[in-house]
Amino acid sequence: MLRFGWIAFFTDVATEMAYPLLPAFLIALGSGAQALGIMEGVAESISAAVKWWSGKESDRARARKPYVVAGYAIATFIRPALALATKPFHVILVRSIDRVGKGVRAAPRDALVAASVPEERRGAAFGFERMMDNLGAVFGPMIAFSLARAGVPLRTIFATTIFPGLIAMAIVIGLREKARDPSEIKPIRDRREPRPRGEDQKIIPISAGVKKYLFVVAIFSLGASADSFLIFRMLDLGLPIALAPIVWLSLNASKSALNIPGGKIADRFGKKKTLVVGWTIYAAAYALFPLTHSVSITWALIVAYGAYYGLAEVGEKALIAELADPASRGRSYGAFHAVTGFVVLPANALFGYLYSAHAALAFGLSSICAFFAAVLLAFV
Repeated sequence: MLRFGWIAFFTDVATEMAYPLLPAFLIALGSGAQALGIMEGVAESISAAVKWWSGKESDRARARKPYVVAGYAIATFIRPALALATKPFHVILVRSIDRVGKGVRAAPRDALVAASVPEERRGAAFGFERMMDNLGAVFGPMIAFSLARAGVPLRTIFATTIFPGLIAMAIVIGLREKARDPSEIKPIRDRREPRPRGEDQKIIPISAGVKKYLFVVAIFSLGASADSFLIFRMLDLGLPIALAPIVWLSLNASKSALNIPGGKIADRFGKKKTLVVGWTIYAAAYALFPLTHSVSITWALIVAYGAYYGLAEVGEKALIAELADPASRGRSYGAFHAVTGFVVLPANALFGYLYSAHAALAFGLSSICAFFAAVLLAFV
């Protein structure tokens, strides 16, 4: 479990050295909120398709580690290519390939984390992994801010993301995977696929509980825009570009501080209840964002909004492990990531369009979707 945490830490150091600078970079290349929405939507939709594939394939495989290694390698070596971008579509392309890497690794990694600890400790395990991920997202912007204040060009900062990525790769390669129970390694195919003659192994489908849960997740995700729009909002309110990584740092510090407590809360009071509270916090925060017109007050609200991640990031993944059959766990995580990723494209494109027209419309729609999803999860 500790290795997964450090892998997440160094990967997010690399990612978050670049990510909070992308809004300013796109502005410098002559684009705005709509381009940001398209970039996030396209990248996450591509990632979603790959996550579905990798989750399903890792259920068939005797080992999930090769998928995890390949996913981290793709992201590590493509991310520095942002330094070569000269047009907005170059940024979209690099970001999309980066998300392909995440798609390859995400579902198999989550299945490995779920299998590495007893059921009663899964909330804490995912909480630790998410805490280290978000802690990396604290150090990444801190490094980016220090380099930017020292006069280092954005392109050079993008290039240096290769170093923490290589550290993460070294840890991934040294990862030891627990041997899977042979009974869990079963061919999982669609009903349309012909079954080989003489095969008597039972096909394990995604459970009905997971399917119902994913329907509610889709409703929430329809309003869940990328957090980079919060940086855009701060820039519109007058935040200096050099401080953008610090805003990002403060958000991720809030996430990191609450991930482990969120995991313990989920283990004690239930994953579903924890997730309902997290989504309700999201709805409240997005209802308030268009009402704040001060940089300092909006910044404080962003920090408070981090509580949503502290609860929801743990609850979302731990609930999948609770609802899914172990033999179809990779496929279930793949479906979860696919649903959230596919919905992100229209969600971000719509948010970017509405934001360009009137910020209150964009934030209001997100708040309504989150609140409705929380009510469905709690009562339906």
